[in-house]
Amino acid sequence: MQFHMNGFRPGDPTVAEASDDHVGSDTSSMPEEADVLIVGCGPAGLTLASQLAAFPKIKTLIVDQKPGPLQLGQADGIACRTMEMFEAFGFAERVLKEAYWVNETAFWKPDERMRENIDRQGRIQDVEEGLSEMPHVILNQARIHDFYLDIMRRSPTRLEPFYQRRLVDLTIEPAASSTHPVIARFDRVEADDDHKIETVRARYAVGCDGARSTVRRSLGLELKGDSANQAWGVMDVLAVTDFPDIRLKCVIQSAGEGSIVLIPREGGYLVRIYVELDKLAEQERVASRNITVDHLIAAAQRVLRPYTFEVKEVAWWSVYEIGQRLCDKFDDVPDGEMATLLPRVFIAGDACHTHSPKAGQGMNVSMQDAFNLGWKLAAVLEGRSSPDLLHTYSAERQAIARELIEFDRGWARMLSAPLKSATNPNGIEPREVQEYFIRSGRYTAGTATLYGPSVLTGNASCQNLAPGFPIGMRFHSAPVIRLADAKPMQLGHVARADGRWRFYVFAGVGDNGQPGHPIAELCEFLVGSATSPLEVYTPSGEDVDSVIDLRVTFQQPHRELKVEKMPTLLVPAKGRLDLRDYEKIFCADLSVGKDIFELRSVSREMGCMIVVRPDQYVSQIFKLDAYEELIAFFMSVFLPVHRGETIMRGNGE
Repeated sequence: MQFHMNGFRPGDPTVAEASDDHVGSDTSSMPEEADVLIVGCGPAGLTLASQLAAFPKIKTLIVDQKPGPLQLGQADGIACRTMEMFEAFGFAERVLKEAYWVNETAFWKPDERMRENIDRQGRIQDVEEGLSEMPHVILNQARIHDFYLDIMRRSPTRLEPFYQRRLVDLTIEPAASSTHPVIARFDRVEADDDHKIETVRARYAVGCDGARSTVRRSLGLELKGDSANQAWGVMDVLAVTDFPDIRLKCVIQSAGEGSIVLIPREGGYLVRIYVELDKLAEQERVASRNITVDHLIAAAQRVLRPYTFEVKEVAWWSVYEIGQRLCDKFDDVPDGEMATLLPRVFIAGDACHTHSPKAGQGMNVSMQDAFNLGWKLAAVLEGRSSPDLLHTYSAERQAIARELIEFDRGWARMLSAPLKSATNPNGIEPREVQEYFIRSGRYTAGTATLYGPSVLTGNASCQNLAPGFPIGMRFHSAPVIRLADAKPMQLGHVARADGRWRFYVFAGVGDNGQPGHPIAELCEFLVGSATSPLEVYTPSGEDVDSVIDLRVTFQQPHRELKVEKMPTLLVPAKGRLDLRDYEKIFCADLSVGKDIFELRSVSREMGCMIVVRPDQYVSQIFKLDAYEELIAFFMSVFLPVHRGETIMRGNGE
């Protein structure tokens, strides 16, 4: 990370200077107005709040009915793509240090010689080679919440949640009659049961308040879907066992006692067990069964036979029904009225889609919802983009949720299907489960997301210049060497969750940044043309990279290039002291075998420009001299703010 840009400051560099009007830690009474009101302190709500906390001009409130921060989480699986996102927020290393790493998955099936016992069928790498620089890990959801809360407290706004506030109702006035058309009433519930109604008016509101969302009900939306009439139990336990793969993720299928998904937890001793229970009758609810934790333990012991499994302590347990449900819309604008109405209220996470826990999608997809929405709200509220941009949230995330639910439904169905046997010739073969797991690896890793063509996602006319960076998919990082200090690093790790667009430029063969070469000509256009995106969209008084962050990667070994010979734009003056930023230029890392050009199939001959959204998804690819196309693309995303003009247009009104 970079710091000291505006002068030396002792102490922890991750603690930002407080803004003049920061919300602070006084949560005794809520403000009457906010730019963004977030209801719910789950993974989606905290992701959104952490992103918006980075914008001092945006007044964000986050409210929850719980008495305080989560102590014991339910979700625990963290996908590779989510780890990439955590890197942008700055706490990936903390997660990696604490978490259990899912390196391999073992598959168990009935023993052919003694069907009542289980036998290891196979063992595979959990995530395919090269899919991400980040691993699949397991960590208590409460710790993820802790890391987000740390970010909020260290931000310029010193953002803190308001707990013990239960949303009573939410209404929306016509936007023309108010700058803060969203009205939310909260019942403040104290320990002595003293109730007090607090009212907040907001420009925008986001419901991150779970599957029983009050925000969703206020919008007249509903979760739609079917139950699979199948009960499963889940427990986090400390146990003594002779099962040999207790510290490996396992999918275990027995001949007649159901299935288990076993997931080791962080710390070396704790383990999570998902265990299949009895089928439910039509319309039957799992609560009517009066299932206890002893039922779960006994069921797990039957599946694990001939191995022993003695539970010493239960940290947490629950019983749930398999089901996948989805909302038709993720905002308050009815279908058919998008041309005349702008969204004011959004829903994210479990409020708009629910999954079975075993595929590990719920928490991960919820956080990606919020990451998609956060930068868009910031761009609109700070006057950088038109409010029309907010229509893309529901369009993009609802389609992704629908696709993931179909995958989740298939995975849940396969785990609950009876195995093939002499008495059940139509059952499923255990190897089919393993094959399905391998085929679905990109879904479970979170890297399968593909956004379709839109104002934010261009056409594929230049995809051939970099097939390894598919348009509409996340920017897939790769190793590089930073020129100024010879630091080996991942190129994707330069991105922060700060609302900026990234402009990754790859030089063609022989280009060393000197005059007459395409990189120098591109830099001359970006700072010298009145129509350049940097000139048109960077506000007066802000650094040249405050809206669009340019990074260049050359093909030559880093010792063959000279920083002092590079275009000034690649070593820009920044901050109140006009200090030089030496972290914009990179070279291919030739020590790792295949370099970034080969790993991502970037054209060595021509190079290219890759435009990446603030949430790390590739928007478009251009030739190095496609200046007019670059201008046209950004015209559809930004509102013009020439260098002589100051930003903020009434917070997006």
